Amino acid sequence: MQRLRDRFQSSFLLLPASMTAGIGLLAALLTWADAALWGSGVRFGFAGEPAAARGLLSTIASSTLTLAGLTFSVTLVVLALASSQYSPRVLRTFLKDRRTKMVLGVFLGTYVYALVTLRAVRSADEAAGQAAFVPGVAMTVAFVFALAAIGVFVFFIDHVVQSVRIERIIGRIAADTRGIIERWYPLEQASSADASLPGTVASAALDTVAADGRATRTIGAATPGVVSSIDSDALVERARAVDGLVVVQCGVGQFVPGGGPLVTVIGTDDDLDPDAFRGPIALSATRTETQDVGFGFRQLVDIAERALSPGVNDSTTAVQAVDQIHDLLRRLATRPIPDGRHVDADGILRVQVPVASWGDLVALALDEIRHWGANSLQIAQRLHDLLDDLLAVVSDDRAEPLHRQRRLLVARLDDELPDVEQAQLH
Repeated sequence: MQRLRDRFQSSFLLLPASMTAGIGLLAALLTWADAALWGSGVRFGFAGEPAAARGLLSTIASSTLTLAGLTFSVTLVVLALASSQYSPRVLRTFLKDRRTKMVLGVFLGTYVYALVTLRAVRSADEAAGQAAFVPGVAMTVAFVFALAAIGVFVFFIDHVVQSVRIERIIGRIAADTRGIIERWYPLEQASSADASLPGTVASAALDTVAADGRATRTIGAATPGVVSSIDSDALVERARAVDGLVVVQCGVGQFVPGGGPLVTVIGTDDDLDPDAFRGPIALSATRTETQDVGFGFRQLVDIAERALSPGVNDSTTAVQAVDQIHDLLRRLATRPIPDGRHVDADGILRVQVPVASWGDLVALALDEIRHWGANSLQIAQRLHDLLDDLLAVVSDDRAEPLHRQRRLLVARLDDELPDVEQAQLH
């Protein structure tokens, strides 16, 4: 289900196609209703002649198709600009933009509406004894759609102008990542530290279980891909069914080659269905933000690095990315970090999933920016302030990764910044 949701959100086909089909169906229903009213002698809505109706519908159809083509062209230009200027990873943010998809759906839907309505208009044919017919209600609605399309086009232009602003892009990435933090790093978490398998230590280390002499079976990935989500509850049920322990070899956001180790099932000699254990682990062509908080940090770091490159040299944009990284790290600083262990209803450890620790997330967020931004006074000062703030809120057991960042930053500044500029940081 999650895989289908991700595909729907990143598809530029499904929403516009659904809207187009719905609007086309509306045209068919309205022309049918108009035919029923016309047969009973009732005239409502547009009162022009068939020739006028055809002219109006032809104009609406050609105009909205032109707008749809223009929308598509502008969207491609925006995607190319974002990919080259900021990072290819931010394209997913634009592909998920429902507003652009809805604009395209309105234009294509209006075009289809005009064609369907145009087909129902007929002129009088005395030889065949056929009376003229103009679907008045459908024509009136077509005129409303045409006016709405103009308003939607103005909205689209404003939306495109706003969407390519770097602060908007950074803000959307940060907002998506905050949503992942709220969902997967709740303030209160149940602990599974005391979970254990009968007669063994609750550990997912393969060397430990091998020493116990228990059977193990490694299941490889059917296709290459990046782990986009892991349904831990489904894996717990499958592990419970075979009375074993499932160790997932690759965490969310990691690449798995075709045939590479995906999961290891420990503690059972039963015949296993490999697909039953592959199914709960979704693989995709690229990383997604479904469960991957690291992907949000990766995108922000990429934007900061691109801004700090000699060809761009835009420290202010890098600082804006660091601002959002600061907020995300501060949200994580006081939240429990999952240990990746999942137990069944009896409290028995059934699944072990690799997860990023607090130190891993800090390193991902700061290592590359610290390395490439050491010769920027703005970045150096901003990183100092970030570390000071985080050290003020984290517990002692999480302080070491931050102290490590400070030591590396100071060492880097000693090599990159003159003594006069270094003094401004203190």
